[in-house]
Amino acid sequence: MRTPSVALLLGVCVLLLSALTVSAVSLTVSPNLQQFFTGASVSLTCEGQLGSDGWTVKRDTGSGTESCGAGGRDFGRFNGSSCFFDEFKPVSGVYWCEGEAGEKSEEVNITVSDELVILEIPALPVKTGSDVTLRCEGKNNVIAPAYFYFNGRPVSTKSEKNITINVQQSDEGLYWCATDEFGSSPQSFLGVRGPLPPTTTTTTTTETDVSYPPSPSLHPPPLQPFVIPIVVAVVSLVLVVLVLVVVLVLVRLLWKKHTVPNEAPSNDVTYSEVTSRESSNKMPVIQPEMVYSTLRTNTTGS
Repeated sequence: MRTPSVALLLGVCVLLLSALTVSAVSLTVSPNLQQFFTGASVSLTCEGQLGSDGWTVKRDTGSGTESCGAGGRDFGRFNGSSCFFDEFKPVSGVYWCEGEAGEKSEEVNITVSDELVILEIPALPVKTGSDVTLRCEGKNNVIAPAYFYFNGRPVSTKSEKNITINVQQSDEGLYWCATDEFGSSPQSFLGVRGPLPPTTTTTTTTETDVSYPPSPSLHPPPLQPFVIPIVVAVVSLVLVVLVLVVVLVLVRLLWKKHTVPNEAPSNDVTYSEVTSRESSNKMPVIQPEMVYSTLRTNTTGS
């Protein structure tokens, strides 16, 4: 009985560990941009280390959650693990990958604009120490000289065709650009991942002397929360450790239960050896001397 019980318990442990092991799936955007003109071709893909089966692309535009390729009010066409937009409609929203059990990837903000200018900014978070180039693009695919803004403050006082930032943690925030010819772009949030080293911002630009326009009166969109994969990994690890502890305690209890002897208790008898020794001071026993004598009697016939 002991072997089947232990095997069953180990099987349950394997199932629990399998349930806790979830593939880290992320949403990728191609091209890796947050802002698009109406009618652009874009693909969103769910990618994971252990595959992306069972995952689909979803979005929230403020009027409810929609699924890619599901028909009806939903959007795009789903093929494998990718959602394709042949012609992006001017609908901005938050996009993510979602599994069959309701687990979600990190969210990505995408803005679809029918204005005259957009900001070229990465859709996915960037690592500290990497270089990111921001440009202001017009509808005719022309990179226009522009003023760039970060969290409501101008990055420089001159019009520039692009800025290159050596990204640090403090560079995370809202960016947009403003041109004299096309006006201002929408705002987008640049996410940063990594440690917190000292912050530096450098610009590599082609400068054009133009007048300095006022800061655009755009209200920053609400910031979307970013789920940190490290937190998910730590929580999963803690759950795995707790399951292992419970399993080990149960195995120990079953082992003790099945190893108790079934024989009747025996009566223990203790034997001891007693040795008797004669004392060396004992007086010897004196045997009395015995004297034997013979008495002869002479008898006569008279």
